[in-house]
Formats: sequence, C-alpha cells, structure tokens
Amino acid sequence: MSDKMMEGKVVIVTGAGRGIGREIALLMGKHGAKVVVNDVGISVHGAESDKDPAREVVETICADGGEAVVNRDSVAEAESAARIVESAVEHFGAVEHFGCVDSVVNNAGILRDHIFHQTTPEELDAVLRVHLYGAFNVSRAAATHFRAQKSGSFVHMTSTSGLISNVGQANYAVAKLGVAGLSKSLALDMARYNVRSNCISPFAWSRMAGSIPDIPEQSESLAKARSMSPTDIAPLAVFLASDAAADVNAQIFTVRRNEIFLMSQPRPVRAMQCADGWTPETLATHFRPVMAPSFVPVDVSSDVFSWDPI
Repeated sequence: MSDKMMEGKVVIVTGAGRGIGREIALLMGKHGAKVVVNDVGISVHGAESDKDPAREVVETICADGGEAVVNRDSVAEAESAARIVESAVEHFGAVEHFGCVDSVVNNAGILRDHIFHQTTPEELDAVLRVHLYGAFNVSRAAATHFRAQKSGSFVHMTSTSGLISNVGQANYAVAKLGVAGLSKSLALDMARYNVRSNCISPFAWSRMAGSIPDIPEQSESLAKARSMSPTDIAPLAVFLASDAAADVNAQIFTVRRNEIFLMSQPRPVRAMQCADGWTPETLATHFRPVMAPSFVPVDVSSDVFSWDPI
C-alpha cells in the first residue's frame, strides 16, 4: 500500500480554515489528496473576519507539493453547498482513475450555546442550518456524483454532546445527533453504489470548543479538552475516507488524543410483555422493577469519559 493513502483522490473538507477541519485538510494533502478547502471565513459566532484561513491552508498544502483550492460557499443553503461540489468537479474532475469527487468530510460548524430556557428559535435554526442542513446539503450534492461513479465516502463530525449530552447545548445536541442519523441513512441508501458513511465524535481543543460558555457543569470536561489537539482527529478521518476502510460503514467513532472508541447505537436492552395488554395501573406495578435496572443515567459526556485522555 502506498504511503499516501489518498493519492490522486478529490476530497472536500468543509469548515477547513481552522481547527479540526484545517488539520484534516492538511493531512489529506500530505496523503496525496486534491483538496477543496471550504470555509466561509467567519467566527463561530457569525462575526466577519479580515483573516483568510482557507487561503493559508491551501498555501500550506501547495507548498508541501500538494494540490488544493479555496471555496468560500456556505453549507447552510442547498444552492451554495452545491457550488462547493461544483468547485471540486471544476478544478479536479479530470483526475485519472478516480471520480469527480471521492470523499466529503462534513466538518463545518458553529455554536450558539445557552441553557435551554434561554435558547431562542433563531439560535436553534442557525445551528441546525450549518451542522445538520449543511451535512445534508453537501452530501446530497456529492451523492449524485458518487452514484454515477459507483464509489465515494462520507465522514461526518458528530459530538458526544448529541450522542450522550451536555449542559447548555440543546441546539448543538439536536444537530449533532441528527448528523449521526443522517450518516446511518446515507450508509443504508448508498451502499448499493459502493458508498460509505461514517461519523467521528472528536474530543479536541479548537476555536469552536474555546467558545463554549464557562458553565460550572462543563468546566472539568473543558479542562480535559484543552489538553487535546485537532491533529489527533485527522488520522482517523483520512483512514475512513480511504480505500483502506472499504469495509467500514455506518459506524460512529470517538477520538480522544490516542484513544479511539467504537460507539454503541440504540438497540433494545430490556423488554416486558403482557398477554392481555397494558393499563396505566399494571404499568405502575410492573414497569419500574423490570425497566429501571437498565435506565440510562442522566449524565453528561464527562461522566461517561471520566478518566484523563491517554
């Protein structure tokens, strides 16, 4: 196997100007991918910026002998997300032996964190549009090419904020749990075309993590996150996008520094039945003794990942 696992393949990485997306784009370039570095160039809170992080990433990839192009279209709207995929086809679509687009990494994200009773509908909508709608929009645009060429891979960023939960992140949790559901649906619907879809739930200190409000319940997990780098996430993303992971589909992985976890997905854990059907009264008698031993605790991500990252 070549040392460059993505040699000649065309990869789109959204939100690739900074943080986890940046490190994924850079490592994709090192492994021979032709990279569309997508980033709208604003802060995680939506503020305009005079910096051009996407251009810096492209210049770094090219200086290292790779190929990359900047794209600044938003993932939040279907038309602009389609232009991201069109950019890949326009710049790299004539690559021999590979498709117009070979992999999509849905990484773009924003935060609008508040405790639930302070969260506005506008803040819910903004987060859903970037994380969930964004993953759908870019994936949908790429799916047409994946289907035609009968190959492709999706790598989506989910979060333990959705898979487990955290305080003060209801909108983000909804979006990220939705991304996990989207990934599973893509895996099922696109498998017939030799297309795979997997999720990564990253632990890393990034610009977005650094903007999380200092809620007492979150302080311990944030302290641990500060010790973890976005560079820890990139190797798994490259592997999952590559042909080396051709048999990996519909899975969710969590990365904490040098640890990689395969996450469970909802399955029945206990059952009870009554031949005559249930009434509220019989449920009041039987429900708790049968079900309560397997109730999921009302916990947060740091309760489940309670030890220091290795």
